[in-house]
Parts: sequence; C-alpha cells; structure tokens
Amino acid sequence: MKVFLFKRAISSLPTSNPNLLSSFQLNHLLQLCSNSKALHQGKQLHQHIILCGLDHHPFMLTKLVQMYADCGDLGSAQALFDKLSQPNVFAWTAILGFYSRNGLSDECVRTYSEMKLKGVLPDKYVFPKVFRACGQLLWLEVGIQVHKDVVICGCEFDLQVCNSLIDMYSKSGDVGSGRRVFDEMVERDVLSWNSMISGYVCNGFLEFSVELLASMRIRGFEPDMVTWNTVMDAYCRMGLCDEAWEIFEQIKEPNIISLTTLVSGYSRIGNHEKSLGIFREMMSRRVAFPDLDSLSSVLVSCRHLGALVCGQEIHGYGIRSVDSSSFYKSAGAALLTMYVKCKRIQDALNVFELMDRFDVVTWNAMILGFVDLEMGHLALECFSKMQRSGIMNNQITISTVLPACDLKSGKQVHAYITKNSFSSVIPVWNALIHMYSKCGCIGTAYSIFSNMISRDLVSWNTMIGGFGMHGLGQFALQLLRDMSHSDVCPNSVTFTSALSACSHSGLVDEGMELFHTMTRDFGFTPGMEHFSCVVDLLARADRLEDAVGFIEKMPLKPSKHIWSALLAACRAQQNVSVAKLAAEQLFQLEPEHAGNYVTLSNIYARAGRWDDAVAVRKLMEDRGLVKPSGYSWI
Repeated sequence: MKVFLFKRAISSLPTSNPNLLSSFQLNHLLQLCSNSKALHQGKQLHQHIILCGLDHHPFMLTKLVQMYADCGDLGSAQALFDKLSQPNVFAWTAILGFYSRNGLSDECVRTYSEMKLKGVLPDKYVFPKVFRACGQLLWLEVGIQVHKDVVICGCEFDLQVCNSLIDMYSKSGDVGSGRRVFDEMVERDVLSWNSMISGYVCNGFLEFSVELLASMRIRGFEPDMVTWNTVMDAYCRMGLCDEAWEIFEQIKEPNIISLTTLVSGYSRIGNHEKSLGIFREMMSRRVAFPDLDSLSSVLVSCRHLGALVCGQEIHGYGIRSVDSSSFYKSAGAALLTMYVKCKRIQDALNVFELMDRFDVVTWNAMILGFVDLEMGHLALECFSKMQRSGIMNNQITISTVLPACDLKSGKQVHAYITKNSFSSVIPVWNALIHMYSKCGCIGTAYSIFSNMISRDLVSWNTMIGGFGMHGLGQFALQLLRDMSHSDVCPNSVTFTSALSACSHSGLVDEGMELFHTMTRDFGFTPGMEHFSCVVDLLARADRLEDAVGFIEKMPLKPSKHIWSALLAACRAQQNVSVAKLAAEQLFQLEPEHAGNYVTLSNIYARAGRWDDAVAVRKLMEDRGLVKPSGYSWI
C-alpha cells in the first residue's frame, strides 16, 4: 500500500506550478525511489527537478546519482556524476555501491583509487563496498592497504566495516587477520559471528568454527539460519554428518540450504542410503523444494547405489521444475555418470548430447563414465576427441583419464602434463603415481612421489598402496613412518593400505603391531576393512586358527569379505574344519553366491570326503544355484 501511494504521489506531481515541492520534499521522494528501486518514478521526479531549475544544484545532482545507481541505471548515474565539479563522498559511494552490487569488482577498486586521488576522504559507508570487491578478487594486498585507510579515517571500530573486513580477510585466505579484527571489535552482531564462523569453514579450520558456535551462545547471541547451515557444513566436511543431523533437528524451519548440506554431506562420506532417504523425506514432506545443487548431490548417491528408478524420477523432476539448459548444466554430469553406472549407455549418450559440448565438465563426465565401465579405450578415444574439438581440459580431465591408461598411453599423458601447466597440481601427480604403480613401474611412481614439491594425504596413501601392490611391505611401512614425521596425518585409508601391504609381503608381526598402533598411538577405531586386512594377513601366513580366534574377538559382526578371505586361504592350505566354518557363515550372508558352495565342495573332494562334497552340491542344486562358466577373452 505504501509503495502504491508513493507511486501515485510521483505520478501526480504538479507541472503548472513546479515550485510547489520544496528541496526537502524532493530529497525525500528521491530517497523513496532509491529504496524501492522505482526507476520509472525516479525519472519522472528528475523531470520535475529540471522544471524546478534544481538540476544543477550539487546536492540535488548527488541525490539523483544515488537514485539512478540504486535503481541500476549506471549510464544515467555516471552522466550526472560527470556534471559535478567536485563530487563528494556520497556521489562516489553511489557509484561504488553499483559496482559492488553487480560484481564489477575491478571497477569498484579502480574507482576507489580514483576517489582517493581526487582528495575525497572515504567514510564508513565506502569501506564495506571496497572490501567486498577485494574479497571477490582475492586481492589481499589491496585489502590490507584499504584497511590502513580505515585506521586513518577512524573507522576501525565501526560494526559494518569490521564485518566486511573479516569477510575480506577470510575470502582472501588470511583467516588469522580476520580473527584479530573479530577479537578487537568493541561491538558484535550475529553477522560478525557468522562471518568469522564462515571464514573458518572456508579455510578448512572446521574445528574452530564449531568451537566459535559454542562461544557465540555463551556470549548471549542466538544463532540464525546462516549460523546453523554453516556449522552443519563444517560437520559434514569433517565427515561428522550425524552431528550435522543433530543440528538440523534443532532448526524449526530448515531451508533448502540446510537440506542440501545434509544430502551432499552424507553422499560425500559414502552413506548414500541416508542421503537418498533425506532427499525423499524432503520431497514427501515438502519442507523445501530441491534446488539444482541438491538434485546434483542426490544423483551422485543414485549413481553409487545403482538406484536407476530414483535417478530417472529426479531426471524427470529436474527438467519439469527448472529450465532444461540450467538443469543439464548443473546436474548433467551427475546424471550422465548415474546412467553409465546403471549400464544405460544410450540414456547417458542422450544426456551427453543435451549438455554443453563446449564445457569441459561435459567431457569429464563422459570420460569418467567410460572409466567406470572399464572401457579404457573409449575413455581415451573420448579424451582424444575432446582435444581435437579444441576443448581446454583441466586437472579433473587428466586425473580422470589416467586410470584408463596402459603404460604406453600413460606415458603420452605424462608428457602432455609436463608440457602444460599441471606441474603444481597435486591430484594430477597422484593419478600418475597410481597409473605407474598399476602398470608395474613402481620405481617411476616413487620417483614422481619423491620429486613432488608438496604432497597431500592422497599422495602418501597412493604411494603406500603402490608399494603394497608390488609386495614391498617394508617400503610401505617406512613410508608410513616418514608420513608420521610430515605435516600430513594418516587416515583410515592409510592404515588399510599399509596393512594390505603387510599382508601381501608376509609381514605378520609388523602388520599386527601396526594394527595395535592404530588405536594406541593414533587413536583410530578400526573399521571392518582393517579387521579384514588382519584376517587376510593371518590367513596368508597359514595361521588359520589365529585368524579364527581374531574373528571371534572382533567387536563388529564379521562381514562377508572377512569370511571370504578365510575360505580362500583354507582352499590353498586344505584346512577342512576352518573352511566349513567360513563357508557356513557365507551361506548365511550371501546365500545366492554359488562360488562359496563350489569352493567348499572342492575342499571336501580334495580331502576325500565325497559324501560331504555331494551334500554341498545337492544343497546348491536345491537352492537353484549354478556357477557361471569361466571363459577367456583370448
């Protein structure tokens, strides 16, 4: 109603006696135009100002510059700005505000420098706009210089200036300086806390963000939706999605960001059932309508679960609810790889045709699809076609295609990496280490690892796994010791790789000591994969009774992989009693897997227990199981 009356007031401005409106009234109406982004009415008011003869008055010109800038008409704002002989800080602020709001960060910083050269002193309204531009450009050095201007102008304790400073430092990677600004603030609001918590999350200091939430509540500040979503994101990035779920349940009205954070978080840690379940609940309860990010995340879960029907439903929902081109641009890659995983090649190719063929993401998804299908030749062919099409590849392209390479093509890609700007890209070198290890060139793999300027967790894990793959357990253990002295901490995968290396090298005592070291020195709780490695280690060393004793003491219910490792060892060592125990467990865990029945039957037959062998074959027939025939590619 207020907006309607305001527009009526503008449209009924007097023309026969224009002097009826005072400068004060015109100023008030211009401000209303700025606040409501009413450009048409603002232009009418501008015409009235011209009739009043006030269009050359510096104060009125400044207000017009502000109105046009706020309404998004930069051309008119700039034209009026140029008429000012000495634009004051308010006129400069209007232009800076336009650049800042519209993402024109370069122009914003350039205009700020020009303003200073003109001798105009910035104020507390100017600084937040410039800091926002510096943060978007990641121009830390420029931001530091502007921070000095803040101190010179006496604005270092202004709430909005400090909030924008925290945001600029955090986005530029200097979260320490952001924290110093935060600690020195004489006044804080929820935005201050949110900016600092978000800064910690963006820079990977996830534990600090959670601690800051506790401090925020102790200081009497109530978290808002942004706070909860940011801390949920921190928990999900740490892999603590259940803790994020607990926060989610405290939110009275969760929004789409809350739900997307949970869906993507559970998907990222591999709990795809939970991810898909949250998405389904979101859809059934209509708590919030999924956006493109949540659709992409849940499609990743559909891919890993092989949930074709659910993926097709999301596909249909996506093209109905949002613009088709936007859907395929955002979720097309996840959709394509989902169809590939479900062996729907034609559907995948149809999605590929609908995606942007000039976008590297499109080609990366298609290459990944072929790699997943173990069609390395098609992945390499797709990579070559991409090169011929002039599509600039990225580190994801190279990292994706390398697992599909044999030694010859891998060396060609290696040469390509050396010639192009990938020398500092860690994931690319990690993929190279894996490729050479897989192709039998463990020396070359280690040479690449040794010459890397910096390494991440994946680098160490890949090299340890490579040594294990080649039966070089002592080298793997030495590398683990070297890793413990670096700034990279081992994780669950590290210990799995090292234990597997011990198993393949016959290092029983070393492997058992490593298993105990996990919990004693590193505080890790062993998972099923670690127990499985230990059982495999003992079984390969002919210590089947020890393996059975170890299984009986496990705090977890043994998985089929553990019993399978034991059964395989029994076949090699012809241990009938342990084989029977392992097979009986497997008959319960995977009753339709014919190979287990055949293995036990063969063990009985080799031991001369023909009646038992026939009984197992009879049980197999009663359950309608047939072992697939073996065949050779040759």
